[in-house]
Formats: sequence, structure tokens, C-alpha cells
Amino acid sequence: MGRIAGVTRAETRERLLSAASDVFAQRGYDGTRVADIARAAGVSNGALYAHFGSKAELLVAALRVHGKRLLADQFASDPDGPVIDLLLAIGRGLPRRREPRGHLVVEALVAARRDEDVARPMRDYVAERGGWLADLMRVAQAGDEVDPALSPDALAHLCLLLGMGSALVPPDMHAVGDEEWSALITRIVAALVPPAPQKTEGTQ
Repeated sequence: MGRIAGVTRAETRERLLSAASDVFAQRGYDGTRVADIARAAGVSNGALYAHFGSKAELLVAALRVHGKRLLADQFASDPDGPVIDLLLAIGRGLPRRREPRGHLVVEALVAARRDEDVARPMRDYVAERGGWLADLMRVAQAGDEVDPALSPDALAHLCLLLGMGSALVPPDMHAVGDEEWSALITRIVAALVPPAPQKTEGTQ
């Protein structure tokens, strides 16, 4: 139960997550039935429920996988680079048009406002993302890239608002020039850098 002939359990789960990402992105959470996802993945409804307990669980699981892949792509470009450069790269790309799966977070956030079954795993998902970002800020502070006077949790919250907000306002609703946006993000990120040491009397 829960497997496709000749396919491992892990591969079946991956197929379900991929199909869920596509169907949710196309039809939205409310417009998607479990049967639609099972059909797109080439499995039965029973096989789907062998992996995921509900449509809500599947939505958030698909979002987790997609989010991890986006971050992996960012890290792959320069895994040992400064945190500040990573923030700049992510920030500069926020207004760009997303692939359909990039709007999964919109479906999840909207569904979470109406459905407690979605809200519960979404609270965990957002908390995990916020925790990861806060830890990233602490690493940057330890490396003297970010002002230690700033709250890592507040910085993480700002990143969450920018990232999720960018999915809610796509370029076809409100566009901004790449150079203008890049200049703004550069100025914002520069403001996070620790202030230069104050010169004392008698020093040059």
C-alpha cells in the first residue's frame, strides 16, 4: 500500500509532493481535491493517504520541499560566501516573476486564515523558517557582518515579511526597475553593518 510498482516508497512520496506543488499552484488549495493530486502523481487515493494524512499536511509538505530547494539554489552559487552577500542576492531577486510553484506560500497563507488544519502546520513552518533566519543573523553577527545590537529575531521577521510579501505582490501587479530595487536593498543591507569604531581624541 502506498507504492507504485517498481518505485520505492521515497520515490512515490517525491512524486506526490511534485504533483501537489503543481496542482496547488494551478488550482489553489480550495480548488484542489486529493483525487486530483493522486491522479497527477499516478497513484490511488489510498496510496496518497499512506504518505500524508490530509490535504493540509500535503500542502505544507510541498511548501517545505520547494522552500528548501530555493535556499539550496542560493547557497550553491557561493556556499562559503559572506552572509551579507547572500542577503543581497536574495533581496535583489524578490520582485522577479516566480515560477508557479513559487506561489505555494500564498495558497498556504490564505488557506491558513480559514482552515485550522492548515494553520497548525503553517505556524510550525513559519517558525522553522524564522528560526533558521535568526540563526543565520547570529552567524553574521559573530563574523562582524551584522551589528550585534540588532535583534536576530527582528531581522528574521523582516526577512519573512519581505519574502512572503513579494509572493503576494507579483510584478504584474506592481513592477519596479531592477536597478532601483537593487539600490534600495543595497542601502538597507548596508544599514545592518556594524558602525565604524569611534575615533578617540589623539588618534588619526
